[in-house]
Amino acid sequence: MNIEQARFNMIEQQIRPWDVLDADVLELLLVVKRENYVPAAHKSLAFVDAEIPLGHGTAMLMPKIEARLLQDVNLKKHESVLEIGTGSGYMAALLAHKGRHVTSVEIDPELKQQAERNFAANAVGNVTVELGNGAQGWGSEQFDVIVVSGALPVLPEAFLKQLKVGGRLAAIIGQAPAMKAQLITRTGEAGYDTRTLFETDVAYLQHATTPSSFTF
Repeated sequence: MNIEQARFNMIEQQIRPWDVLDADVLELLLVVKRENYVPAAHKSLAFVDAEIPLGHGTAMLMPKIEARLLQDVNLKKHESVLEIGTGSGYMAALLAHKGRHVTSVEIDPELKQQAERNFAANAVGNVTVELGNGAQGWGSEQFDVIVVSGALPVLPEAFLKQLKVGGRLAAIIGQAPAMKAQLITRTGEAGYDTRTLFETDVAYLQHATTPSSFTF
């Protein structure tokens, strides 16, 4: 496989057609090597338009979904990020290159260790991986950007409280087969603006049940 040709094809044939046109994002897809975050058994699938199994019932999101979420949260260099669902670490690595620091929460100990090895091997130093269940939010710190790398049946209110004013949250919410990727911006202490980005169908986060939800 010609790696660079496959990467170019992924960007031009999958990602651009999904309205990912931000030059910085497209450049980042060249810089952060996706194949370095794919399990060895699935290296040949690194650039295909499909989820890639990571084991433990989880998978990497499709490249076009990762790229679209990355573009639409519009992360700035000084901003802090919370990611729920580290997986192999690829999305966290993309976020880390654009932002100041990423706190990524992974429920599976083996995936946490694998992601940390991937970060070390690729010189990504501004990601902290926490072990635990982040499907209901994580701690009490507020963040500029929150990305949920997996679907949720409904969005827990805890995530909204963890957004700074002006902060953005990207999450895939709802029921298969027509889940909605949403971008939620906190406009004030009690104000939120919600925009639906696209419809999709991806695997739920582990333990993605919500005792309370926020209705828009």
